[in-house]
This record gives sequence, C-alpha cells and structure tokens, in this order.
Amino acid sequence: MISPLSQLLFEPGAGRQRMDWKAFSRAMLNGTRNGVFAVDGDGTVLVSNLVVQKAFGLFPGTSLPATLPDFWPQVEKTLRDHAHRSDIPLSVASGVYLARVGPIFWKDAPVGVLCVFDDRTELEKTTRRMLSYQELSRELDAIIEYSKDGLWICDGEANVLRINPASERLNAIRAGEVVGRNMRELETEGFVDRSVTLATIRAGEVVNMLQINRAGKKLMLTGSPVFDDDGRLIRVVVNERDITEIDALRHELEEQLALRDGFRNHLKELRLTALESDRIIARSPCMGQALRMAMKVAQVDSTVLILGESGTGKGMVAELIHKHSGRSDQPMIRINCGAIPESLVESELFGYEKGAFTGARKGGKPGYFELAHGGILFLDEIAELPLSSQVKLLRFLEDGQVARVGGTGGRRVDVRILAATNRDLEGMVAGRSFRRDLYYRLNVIPLRMPALGERRECLAPLIYHFLDHFTRKLGRSAAPRPSRAAMDALLAHGYPGNVRELMNICERLVVMTEGGRIETEDLPGDVRGAGAGADCLPAATMIRGRTLAQTLADVERAAIREAMARHGTQEKAARALGVNQSTIARKLRKHGIED
Repeated sequence: MISPLSQLLFEPGAGRQRMDWKAFSRAMLNGTRNGVFAVDGDGTVLVSNLVVQKAFGLFPGTSLPATLPDFWPQVEKTLRDHAHRSDIPLSVASGVYLARVGPIFWKDAPVGVLCVFDDRTELEKTTRRMLSYQELSRELDAIIEYSKDGLWICDGEANVLRINPASERLNAIRAGEVVGRNMRELETEGFVDRSVTLATIRAGEVVNMLQINRAGKKLMLTGSPVFDDDGRLIRVVVNERDITEIDALRHELEEQLALRDGFRNHLKELRLTALESDRIIARSPCMGQALRMAMKVAQVDSTVLILGESGTGKGMVAELIHKHSGRSDQPMIRINCGAIPESLVESELFGYEKGAFTGARKGGKPGYFELAHGGILFLDEIAELPLSSQVKLLRFLEDGQVARVGGTGGRRVDVRILAATNRDLEGMVAGRSFRRDLYYRLNVIPLRMPALGERRECLAPLIYHFLDHFTRKLGRSAAPRPSRAAMDALLAHGYPGNVRELMNICERLVVMTEGGRIETEDLPGDVRGAGAGADCLPAATMIRGRTLAQTLADVERAAIREAMARHGTQEKAARALGVNQSTIARKLRKHGIED
C-alpha cells in the first residue's frame, strides 16, 4: 500500500502538483533535534536547520570561519582529505555539543561538508551529577569504613543492610553473618540482649542505650531514625562506641585522684609535724584543728579574724598563714593597733599627702597599706583601732582603695587582711565601741586559738621544748630537767598568761637553776602552790577557774602518780587502779610522769 505522502511525492494525479523537494528537505532537517548544516569549500553555509540557527546563528549565507572560528579548522581538514570526523567537542554559551563532519560529493566530486551537532548539555549535567553522586558515595563509604565507631545500617523493617569494620571488631563477627538478617532474629538468638534498632523503630526517635555484647565489651549505642519525604521510616543508623576503656580510665583516674588526695593529706600532716618540730607544738586535738584550719585558709585570699587570749600564739599563726599562702614571696607587715597613738593611727595606716598636717614630710608618706601591696597586712589588737580609722578600714575592705590623709583620690592596693584580738568584739559591738559592719567584714573566717589551759596534752612537750630552746640560746651545755614533783607543779599551773607565761617560766628556770635538775623550790611561788595542792585539794577548790576536762585530767594525773609512788611498777599500779598495764603506760606519757 502506498502512503499519501509517497503518492504526493512520486505519483502526480489530476489536479495535484508534485511536492517541492527543497521545502520538504528543510522540513526534514527541522524535524531532528540535532543541529545540521552544510558548507561549501569556502565555509559558506548552504543550508541549516532551526537548531543550528538558534544555537549558533548559522543561517544560509553565513560564514562558518567567522561565526565558529574554533570549529572551522576541523571542517577545513575534511575539505582537504575528505575524511569523516566525529566526537568533536564544541562549547558555546547555549550549551555543550559533539560534532560529526563528513564530505559531500556531487557527481563524484567534493562540493562541501555536512556537519551534525549532538546537544550534550543535559548529558553533561547528568554526568556531572553522576560523578558527584559517585564521589559522595565514595566519601560515605570511606567514612563508614574508616570510622572508629561501629555503624549498623538497617532498613525500616529492621533488616541489616550494612555494618562497618569497626562493628565487626567490636562484636567479634563478620559482616556476612548478620547482613540480610533481621534484628528480631538476632535478638531472639541472644546475639544482643536488647536491640537499639527495634527500640528506635518503636519510638520513632533517637534512642540511647548501654549494652554489654557477647565479646564482653561495654558499648554506648545510639539509634537514629531516617524518614523519607512522606514521613515513612526507611532507615535506622546505629552508632556503637566502646566505653570499656573509658570506664577503665575513669576508674584509674578516680584511683589517681584518691592517691593524690592521700598524698596531699599526708603532706599536710608532714607540714604539721614540721611545725611541731620547729616552733608550733600541737598535741591536743583543739590545737591541731586550729592549725589545720590555718593551713586551709592560707590557700585563699579571704579575710581572717584570729581570736584568742593574750599569749596563745595569734601572731605565730598569722606568720604560718603567710608562709603557706600564695603571697609568701611578698611582705607581711605586722601592726599593733594598740601601740600607735590614736592621733597617728590614720596617717600610719593610710599614709598622708604633702602638707596634710603640721610636721608632715614634704613629699608625703605611704601608709602600711601601700607598703604591704601584693602581700599581707596583719592588724594585731584590732579592737584598739579608733572608730575614725575603722571607717576607712571598712571602706578599703569594700572597694580595695585607700585614701591618704589630706588626699582627694583613692589608691587601689592589693592587700590581704589578717586581724587578731584578745577582746570580745561582739560585746564591743553591743557597747558601740566597735563598728558592727566592720566586725562582719573582718569575721569572714574566724580562727580561734585555744588557751594553754585547753591544751593540757601540749604542756609537757612545750616545757621540754622551751627548756632546750633557752639552753641553746644562753649557751648552756645541757638543759635542766624537772623532777617529778616539779613537773607535776608545772602541769598543774593554770597559765593565765598562756604560752608567753610558760616561755618566761622556762627561761627563768634555765637561768636560775643550779645543776641539771629542777626541783620544786626552783619554781615561782604561784607555780609551787599549784603543784603542792594538786593531789590533795578538794574537788570544789580544783574546779575553781578550771574546766571539767582540766579537773578530770588533774584528778587522773594525781591518782596515777600516787599509785606509781605506792606500788612502784606499772603492773602493780594497773592492778590497784583496775586497768591494763598498757593504759598506765599511755597515761604516764600523756601526763609527762616519769616512771
């Protein structure tokens, strides 16, 4: 059967005319998506379709060398050697093309070149996307393969799609053993005690879980759901992190910290021992507690108020705080507030400017606050500070600035304040002789020094210490030692003057004692009286001016002394008193009684 188009082209009939072949050829050229055009030997375009005309502007009669100069050399070669050429790249603003060229013969003679262009723009874009996807896939593969954390990837039905080498190592398995299997089966078989994948699917959100696997490793698991655009769960990504080593390191760190704390406490004990062997003897619990507190507050810059009777060692503790503080390389200036005339206290503490008062230095003078910059200012006998100076001290504690007498501006100084007093500051506040606000500013960390009467365990070591100290100081060959009666008298004395009184008594004994033994008659009269009646005074007399603990200690000392004097040995004295021999030995050492 002959088609209507064939009839129109080849079989003329009545009233019909054969189709124009030239117009039909143009229609054929425009019917293809490829660009097609032909040029003669001079490069003039003979015919072109719409694709070429739109993409390159090559209309019939257009010069190819002028329009596409980079492409013309390939066409020129074909005009010379009549060879076909293909895959000739051509990039223009409209896109990327690949061209094929071939010679045109007419009656066995070359008359031009036919050029066909394939539009590769979309293909190039698709190729670039594919390359990008391939690169992204390789990156993801590298991340999964080389991740130190284990990774499991499952689909929305909990089927294992992939695991990485880290997971194989952590779980001591091969990927082939689990890939393709469902996590429900693996959980049923006991491969895992609880599946974070199934928990994530049930919850529809991120799930964290601790798990101990069959290899004995403790793992931190995180399951993360992945949803598509329609909200369907399509993937579950599980991250595994081995925290076995982290737990071990944590335990090791805790042990190291405990060991460090032990060393630190031991160091503190060694420091306290060193203090005892140097200037401070602390055998009683109350004194040991005071020294430990002093060592602790030495590490901070808080204001410390040292309280205690006269002669209890407040200044010595202030020196201890300074020595072990971060300001030990800076000066500690000690001021006795009661030793400065009231009219000069303010100028001495805060300084004065030129011409501040009659007799002032021409250039002015810095006060003790400025001289102590970077260090510590120890205000001893703070209760004796006049009210006018208390105001300026309060201002310094609030803003860290001092103002010289006669000056108009403040000076900022970095000074830590230590204060001490033997007065009842709370009573002075009630009597309005000491500012309440200053009291609370000073009383940030109160440190109470116990009286010597509260430190009965320290008495005997202190006596021997001071006897040795003054023997060396006076150049004597050997320190005298008290007899039993003399030691009992020394231990029974109340020492209202505290350590200072004990020091004076010991120095007097070293100077006045003839020979190497201190007898009762060598002691001061008030001390002899205490010793003579220590064993025979009635309880009502012994309690007068003494605490219950002190009275009980005196009675215990007298009982042990009498038992030892009567029976002669520790064993017999122990039987007489109804205690063990070890108890008698310990009590003899405690009270400094010679066996």
